[in-house]
Amino acid sequence: MTATQWLRTNCSQYGFGLGYFASHTGAAAALNAASECEDVVAVVSKGGRLELPADVLSNITAATLLIVGGLDGSLIDMNRTVYERLENAQQRELKIIPNATHLFEERGARQSVAQLSGQWFLRYLGAESHRRNQRPLNRRINQSRPRL
Repeated sequence: MTATQWLRTNCSQYGFGLGYFASHTGAAAALNAASECEDVVAVVSKGGRLELPADVLSNITAATLLIVGGLDGSLIDMNRTVYERLENAQQRELKIIPNATHLFEERGARQSVAQLSGQWFLRYLGAESHRRNQRPLNRRINQSRPRL
């Protein structure tokens, strides 16, 4: 939440929504933070151990993508349960990467995770989503950076 607070304080003038990407036990922390922060628009959980109370999950409104390896049966079941409890999320999806374990070390697995995550964030955090939500998109971001 410290990073989220910093972004709110220092970048709110740009009108961007926030997104969280987290894996394993960190994914539970990201979802918990998203349940407490309306600024979070999108969340991606990769191989998440999502042992969270139902009331936390019902408070999440951010579009949430759950990615699980197809060879990780216990995490698939856990993520299916979480998927069902995300009834207030703007959008929710559960993607299972075939022939992948929880570390996604198998050939092509990490590339699949990266592609799915990138598409998710573009959909919910990209310029088009800001136009649909009527949020201002400041195109002069690079000019506001300090020069060295």
